[in-house]
Amino acid sequence: MSLSWSKLATDGNARAGVLSTAHGDVPTPVFMPVGTAGTVKGMTADSVRATGAKIVLGNTYHLMLRPGAERVARLGGLHKLMDWPGPILTDSGGFQVMSLAKLRKLDADGVTFRSHIDGRAHRLTPEISTEIQHQLDATITMAFDECTPFPATEKQARTSMELSMKWATRSRAAFVPRDGYGQFGIVQGGVYPDLRAESVSALTDIDFEGYAIGGLAVGEGQEMMFTVLESTVPHLPQDRPRYLMGVGTPNDLIGAVARGIDMFDCVIPTRAGRTARAYTSWGVANLRNARFADDAGPLDPACGCLACQKHCRAYMHHLFRAGEMLGPMLLTWHNIAYYQDLMNRLREAIITGNLQEISAQIQAGWQEGDQT
Repeated sequence: MSLSWSKLATDGNARAGVLSTAHGDVPTPVFMPVGTAGTVKGMTADSVRATGAKIVLGNTYHLMLRPGAERVARLGGLHKLMDWPGPILTDSGGFQVMSLAKLRKLDADGVTFRSHIDGRAHRLTPEISTEIQHQLDATITMAFDECTPFPATEKQARTSMELSMKWATRSRAAFVPRDGYGQFGIVQGGVYPDLRAESVSALTDIDFEGYAIGGLAVGEGQEMMFTVLESTVPHLPQDRPRYLMGVGTPNDLIGAVARGIDMFDCVIPTRAGRTARAYTSWGVANLRNARFADDAGPLDPACGCLACQKHCRAYMHHLFRAGEMLGPMLLTWHNIAYYQDLMNRLREAIITGNLQEISAQIQAGWQEGDQT
């Protein structure tokens, strides 16, 4: 039996459910920490688990460049290599080819590019991307697509979307079905509702285990992103998981959950952890700011992570000012824990039917932060 999603409750358009996989069950809505190259930066697998995370993300583009998919397979797969027996979703590499690769050359069959690491030539096609994800032993494989840039004219967005739909068909044909594993198609179409609807129709005809919405959080702004979700989500199947790729801030997550999204990933909490930005119940704070130099209070009184339970804001401030690596490690742990707690609160609110009230309470608490 392939990967599946079951609905437990709804509140408006928001959904609470369970994603069932060969590597364990995942309550949704869920935030997936980004482990791009086989590691969530600055964290051991045990510390990631301690935040409550049930599923993580890896990336085809980065792992094919180093250490190489064949090597990962020889070493027992990504689950064994990174000490993560739980589910792993792997991005297909399409976004990274667009954003990182050098001398990118797109054709109807795939993409030829040069590595941003050493300049060597590589090629990705739907078949190659799907095979690499199979070698990595991804629980959830993503169809290979072209991430439509922003801004794009309607004509450009259509050309890009139609190419991605052709690649989706080829990705599906290359996918090897296994019990508890699945493949997601990716909805494209830029900011154009009719193109998004056409993309959903094409993908549902192919019939994937889940559906992702790609090509957002690329510069269009939150208001436009929410508008696209409002016009796209109603077309998606009710009985399949919905994944908004590369999103986002806590406020983004609250808004997208309310619009019916089940799964998220983003580098924001880990990147912020490395740059002294803390996401807390009292707002976003820059721990380099002098206001924290003598602050003996916990980073977030509402959080049970190691940083909040063992250390004060003044110590965290000191670590970043002194350039100590423990600062980014602790704050990354905290930020991931905050995101996990946020998703748990939203899920419980959906189940109890008071999502709007709980969301407003969470947002009201952010007023004290630096917002920097």
